[in-house]
Formats: sequence, C-alpha cells, structure tokens
Amino acid sequence: MFSLYSTEKLQAFINSSRDNLSSITSAIQLDNNITLTSAMSASPKLQVETHFRNYGTETSIGSDAPVADNEKQEPVVEVPPRDIPIIVLGPVIGGGFGESKVGWRWAFYINLFIGAVCAPAWLFLLPSKDPRPGVPYKQRAAETDYVGTVLLMGGLTSFILAINWAGVTYPWDSGRIIGLFVTSGVLFILLGIQQVWTIFTTVARRIIPVQFFRSKIVLILFSVTAASGASAFIPIYFVPLFFQFTRSDGALQAGVRLLPLIVVMVVTILANGALMAKLGYYMPWYLVGGLFTVAGSALMYTVDQDTSESRIYGYTVLVGIGVGMFLQASFSVAQAVVKAEDIPPAVGFITLAQFLGITMALAIGNSVFLNLSEEGISKILPNMSASEIQGAIEGAAGGLLERLTPEVKHQVLGAITDAIGETYVLVIAAGSLIALLSLLMKKERLFASSGVSAA
Repeated sequence: MFSLYSTEKLQAFINSSRDNLSSITSAIQLDNNITLTSAMSASPKLQVETHFRNYGTETSIGSDAPVADNEKQEPVVEVPPRDIPIIVLGPVIGGGFGESKVGWRWAFYINLFIGAVCAPAWLFLLPSKDPRPGVPYKQRAAETDYVGTVLLMGGLTSFILAINWAGVTYPWDSGRIIGLFVTSGVLFILLGIQQVWTIFTTVARRIIPVQFFRSKIVLILFSVTAASGASAFIPIYFVPLFFQFTRSDGALQAGVRLLPLIVVMVVTILANGALMAKLGYYMPWYLVGGLFTVAGSALMYTVDQDTSESRIYGYTVLVGIGVGMFLQASFSVAQAVVKAEDIPPAVGFITLAQFLGITMALAIGNSVFLNLSEEGISKILPNMSASEIQGAIEGAAGGLLERLTPEVKHQVLGAITDAIGETYVLVIAAGSLIALLSLLMKKERLFASSGVSAA
C-alpha cells in the first residue's frame, strides 16, 4: 500500500528523478487499492489470495534489489503527499468496480491499462544507470536464491491453503489438511537448514538474512512489523464486510465506510515520519501506538449489528491512529540501527516481516470468521447444509437473509457479527505485543542528526 525506496536503483532514481517515480508508484498504489477492495466484494477467500499475490510480488522485487554504491544515499520510507488521494480513493474505486455492471474482475483487468499507461514512464523516464557495470546478466540471475524462494513460497502456500480449507472445505482432521500442515512444516525446516548453511546460495544473497537473528533490536523490529501488518489489515478487510452484512451495503458504500480508518491512518503515518525524523525518538511511537491499537480493537470486538455507525467510525479512528504510529516506522529504524552495508538486507528482512504478518493474519482471521460463522448459523438453521451456509457467507449472505423472518435474520446476523468480532482478538494480541516489545527498545535518538526521513 505504501512506497518503499531504499536500495540502489531506487535510491539513485530518488536523487535524480523523485517526481517521476512518485507518479509511477501512485499508479501502482491505485492498482493495489482497487484490486484489494474489489476482492472484498467477491469473496472473503479471494481477499487473502489477492493480498498474497500483491505482497508476494513486492517482497520478491524488494529482496532482489542491488546494493547502492552512493555515499550520499539516505534511507527513505515515504508516503509522498501526492499519493494520499490515491490511497484514500482506492477503496472507493475498487468498491465501484465490485458494484458496477462490469463486475469485480475488472479490478484485475485494470492492471493491463495501468501498466500500459505507466509503460512509457518505465521505458523513458527511469534512469538507465547500471548498478553493477561489467557483471553479465547470467551471473546476476545465478545469484538469486531460487531454492530459498521456492521453499519459502511453498511453505507459506501450504500453510495458507491448510488454514483456509480447514473446517470449511475439509474437516480439520482430514488427510488433506494434515498433509498440508506437515508439508508446510517440512518446507520451513528445509528452508531454515538451507539458509543457515547457505546451500545453493551465499551469505549475501540468501533470501532470509540469518545474521539478524543475533541482533536484539532487529528481531524486535521484525516482530513489531509483523504485528503491525496484522493490526492494519484485519480492520481494512473486515470493516467493509461488517457493513455489507449488517447494513446491506454494496461494495462501493462499504469502501466508503473505510475512509475514516484509511484517512486517519495515512495522516498519522505522515505525522510519524515528520516528527520521528525531527525529534529522533522511535520507542514512544510503538508504545503509544500499541496502546491505541489495543483500545480501538477491543472496542471493535464489542461491536454488534445494532452498534451505531458513528461509534464504529470512532473505534476505527482509534485503530487508525495506533497503526499509523508504527506501520512504516520500522523501515527507517532498521536502516538507522544497522551498518551501512547491512541496510539492503535489513530492509528486505523488515519487508518479509510485514508480508508474513499480513498474510498469516488474513489467513487466520478469514478461517476464524468462516468457521465461527458456519458454526453459529448451523445452530440457528440446523436444516441448512454446510455448503449452503458457506456459499451464503462468501456471497455476503444477501440471498440467505432475504428468505428469513426478521427474528431469524437478526439471529443469523448476530452469529456473523460475533464471528467478525472474534477476528479482532488478533488485533488486540498484535497491539499488546507491540506495546510490550516497545519496552525492550532503547530510549535513544536516531534520526535527528542522521537525516533519515521516515515519512
């Protein structure tokens, strides 16, 4: 959702053509926001799959970026002001696709048009500087950690499929689910062995920078970044879903309901970047942000179908303030606490944390929602098959609710909203973890004298 410029090719471009890159990344952010929001109107499962596609691609690109050789480079993590309208309008435009005659699939088709519009900029505006002159492309390709990438993506895919299918498509104790969990565990073990002993890779090019497991502060940043991803994206996905069920909102209106959360989150991210760079302290942002996140998500946990919109907006604003205080901060902090030569792998490590946190949280949250909804509705409507209940839930229950009496409809909505509320336990846990880990951070100043920009 937000721009990350930290490694050599991007850093060189920042120094020479910041405006051009901002325009390009604005288009990319618009594409991502439209795609993610439209996915919500199609199916809860598709939300996780869409996110996995987006962040998997971004993480792979960021991990392979070359190292800068520029004494003037400054680590930067920024949400450019021109991107704010894109971030805000993305959910609305995405919801419009989901509600329009062309259908939610155009959220994916639009990639082709955005790519075509941006192609001239990529071809003619990006500088052609070669970061590694004289090194053959064949040698560069050979340096990629293909084995580590395959093991990581295979382990994640197996785990996510198991979480998404368990209890919904197949029983938890079915051979398929057990097999997927076992496969995931084996692949992660093999990944650990391959990374530690640098099998078919090198220390400099392995996909996971194992050296950071010996750094207390980097491990803390990894943990809080993973938790921050969960804190942000559980509300982003389930707030619109709540309104689709309880207020019969279409995708467009559900996207509009996200604006208080998104706007406040973006503004707080900008404030975090400006003030953290000026004052230099980073620990208080995690502590206060974690407490705000816990407060807001705990209130969201209490929401039911009769809770007023104003209260819900207020609760999401609290979450937005909290998450905005730390969502992007770790990228700047990580670059400031490691040696200059470790900046690129540190950024990749934090990017991996955000990717894992969001992906795992969405997979688990989606599983909790579908399983608890199905369990609750089956008690109210014992004659309805599990497949019918699942289909109704994934279709935002419109057809199911129309056939019910007002009393039964109220009970069914209660079961669904209770299930949505349970997903906020993940956000409460994530916010609590961030607040607790912040107490282990040093109360030091990093940015005031270094010129690092956190926003």
